[in-house]
Amino acid sequence: MEKNTPSIYIGFLFFLISILGCKSLSNTTPVNSTHPKIEREFRGAWVASVANINWPSRPGLSVDVMKSEAIYLLDLLSETNFNAVVLQVRPQADALYNSDLEPWSYYLTGEQGKAPDYNFDPLQFWIDEAHKRGIELHAWLNPYRAHHTTGGKISDHSVVKKKPEMVLELKNGYWWFDPSLKETQEHSFNVVMDIVKRYDVDGIHFDDYFYPYPDYNNGEDFPDHKSWEQYQNSGGKLSRGDWRRKSVNDFISKVYTSIKKEKPHVKFGLSPFGIWRPGYPNSIQGFDQYDVLYADAKKWLNEGWIDYFTPQLYWPINQIPQSFPVLLGWWNNENTKNRFIWPGMSIGRLSGERQLDEVLNQIMITRGMNSDAPGTIHWSIAPLVNNDSLRIDLKNGPYRTLAMVPEMTWGKIEKKALSPDLRIEYQRNGTILINSEMVNKDISKWVVYTKYGESWSVRFFNRETNIFPVNYYKISYPLKRIDIIEKIEVTYINKFGKESTPFILIPEIKF
Repeated sequence: MEKNTPSIYIGFLFFLISILGCKSLSNTTPVNSTHPKIEREFRGAWVASVANINWPSRPGLSVDVMKSEAIYLLDLLSETNFNAVVLQVRPQADALYNSDLEPWSYYLTGEQGKAPDYNFDPLQFWIDEAHKRGIELHAWLNPYRAHHTTGGKISDHSVVKKKPEMVLELKNGYWWFDPSLKETQEHSFNVVMDIVKRYDVDGIHFDDYFYPYPDYNNGEDFPDHKSWEQYQNSGGKLSRGDWRRKSVNDFISKVYTSIKKEKPHVKFGLSPFGIWRPGYPNSIQGFDQYDVLYADAKKWLNEGWIDYFTPQLYWPINQIPQSFPVLLGWWNNENTKNRFIWPGMSIGRLSGERQLDEVLNQIMITRGMNSDAPGTIHWSIAPLVNNDSLRIDLKNGPYRTLAMVPEMTWGKIEKKALSPDLRIEYQRNGTILINSEMVNKDISKWVVYTKYGESWSVRFFNRETNIFPVNYYKISYPLKRIDIIEKIEVTYINKFGKESTPFILIPEIKF
């Protein structure tokens, strides 16, 4: 008898619905919104293309294999409840997308300047597939690296050959743009804005490569003697270090301002080396990016020239000279413009239980210290691919529920997000279909809240979805009762992360 109970109840529900049809349900207004707040957290992972670190796995793969590898990585992120991917699309003054400014990347086809077959545009493919899964796509560019030692031979398409006056050869085989040159700044700026204008990216991202690390030039100073002499001869008064830093500062400021003017919702993120200078704060020791990379990352944060700031805090919590929470606390104190601080975590430097504990603890520390808008970016996606235990612990632990990216509240933002315009269809199989006919490019995601009894559930849908099915009943297991839908609220999230006022539906049976 017990085994037949569910079918009896369900059959009775179908009977009611089939008799009452559309008249059995109504949308009563006005009704106050009572849905719970959704969780907000930025959960990102870097996907590096340089040296084929993460994707594609090697040069010269077929388009189908490149697509399947990308889908595998995006599915992995989606299944682990990540909501952002940071994809490297310009590893060495080249392009993993269709560009008139720079050549196709060696890391795609094994030949710089050679396009993939079938007009395949990797960036567009990643954007489309990421958005299908409700994942933001941030395009990661290296603004000054002109040629990497793993990037194949220097081709006639390379900036080294086409614009030799802008680049300098380093001792270890790298070529680097001279950041002080106006031509360099203009070229890299045009590359950034070309992507912003032509692609539906959610963010633009720079990492820690500004002036090169010393070992790229065998420990010798950056060879910008010619441009330095020109600056001095023109009456320049700055020290060489300040002159270099000003060149980078001017570029960063211009990029940020221009992105905000073109597409205010596109986030600009920077991921500098995790230490600004040794002694800041007092216990910190290590590399001096201010004096060696000529990256005044503190100034960028102080001035608010970014939307999110991701210092590479790649050290354990209890490593006193470079402690993760100590450095995070210092950067937080420098966040005078209240931007997002989403630290970079190195999730592959440890192994076994130490790795699992460190990753989970760093996430929880970040949530505690940045509770208003928490988030982290994981370096890189490879440990997530290679370590089932890490993925399981993330999914069962801090990432067990879905989360939306925090709302951006500064700059020229869309102030209002009005209630969505929806249409209701009642099906005789016990399903309510909520239809959206809205065509709004500012929509990022849909959120459907449902209340059965005293319990709320939430589901996210990508912006292309226009039908949201909701069951009229919900069976509680182990079987104790069947709950009838009491309330439905539907909202959308715009590209700034702001949630709309809800469309509210209270289904009722009328006798």
